[in-house]
Amino acid sequence: MSTFQAPKGTYDLIPPKSGVTLAVREAIAAPLKNSGYGYIETPGFENVELFSRGVGESTDIVSKEMYAFETKGGTKLALRPEGTASVLRAALQANLHKLGNLPVKLWYSGSYYRYERPQAGRYRHFSQVGAEAIGAEDPALDAELIILADQAYRSLGLRQFRILLNSLGDKECRPVYRDALQGFLRALELDEDTRRRIEINPLRILDDKRDAVQKQLAGAPMLRDYLCDACKAYHEEVRELLTAAGVTYEDDEKLVRGLDYYTRTTFEFVHDGLGSQSAVGGGGRYDGLSEMIGGPALPSVGWALGVDRTVLALEAEGIELELPATTSVFAVPLGEEARRVLFALVTELRRAGVAADFSYGGKGLKGAMKSANRSGARYTLVAGERDLAEGVVQLKDMESGEQTPVALVDAVNAIRERLA
Repeated sequence: MSTFQAPKGTYDLIPPKSGVTLAVREAIAAPLKNSGYGYIETPGFENVELFSRGVGESTDIVSKEMYAFETKGGTKLALRPEGTASVLRAALQANLHKLGNLPVKLWYSGSYYRYERPQAGRYRHFSQVGAEAIGAEDPALDAELIILADQAYRSLGLRQFRILLNSLGDKECRPVYRDALQGFLRALELDEDTRRRIEINPLRILDDKRDAVQKQLAGAPMLRDYLCDACKAYHEEVRELLTAAGVTYEDDEKLVRGLDYYTRTTFEFVHDGLGSQSAVGGGGRYDGLSEMIGGPALPSVGWALGVDRTVLALEAEGIELELPATTSVFAVPLGEEARRVLFALVTELRRAGVAADFSYGGKGLKGAMKSANRSGARYTLVAGERDLAEGVVQLKDMESGEQTPVALVDAVNAIRERLA
């Protein structure tokens, strides 16, 4: 055993579970690739101000969970706790919004970092796939992103998830609601930490998971009663588009999410099989974020889906994904000459697009065949001195156990035909 272990709250992805994680990432990305979203990758760390200004000083993410540090040159950086601010920063820096083709549609996949109490489904290092549509205010974009996430989850076989939907209003109607909510909250018996939030971002208190707080919120003013006509019409169109697409959702008037930049549409994907950490992903519209980080007005919408939590959701539903075999052919040489010939044949197979592996380390036949079994290969190539003298290799079907000689010069084509 090594002297070192993975840091607390982190994990290592190793086969075969890593294969499931890769399959989940690919399934989430597939609908995006088919819908005009291009791939973007940003650094694992950014300027601290990007998150404090964009995500919000009052959020737990910035105030309690962000890994921040100062470089030797005095620059204050932070490991990225979420993806939207980074993607928008990159799009602005590259002037993608000036190319005349709005919205700019981007998807990404990567690791994110938050310092929080580790538990199942909540890690200090976690993986997400996300999507952002930058530069257009259109209910169809909001609906599109929700539909694509729903499509991704259903392609994995998930059925026991729910979509929660709400509208947070805009800069016209939300300030009026904020004043009303602050007046209500100031009369409650709340701890000092929560009372500070009343003045900074009172909507976040609606999302407080503590029973003692939720009981006091009974009778709190609801945002739906303060939405302006434009926000009501916008939200109703999102709902109509989802219904027309056959996507089921639930209206959740207290859904605010944990980030300050959301406006209008906000949504969350939850899976009740995950216990208290039921959210598997979510997102919403963030029409003012670009201006918050120094850019022009660019109404935008996006989401991020947790890969780790999606894997847990699959486990909760008892779903086992059919993963492609990592090895189709496994070569077992018997003797030095066979070792040289089969190694060359394995190289040819790989160049021909066949997943092939080789028995390394000079194992005997018994040990090499155990390795072949463990590899999951459909066929095993076996060759000894007599086979080579006859110009053949033995091809064994690992499912039926049938073994047939194949001419060495035709082996690559013969194997490709059988695999096809």
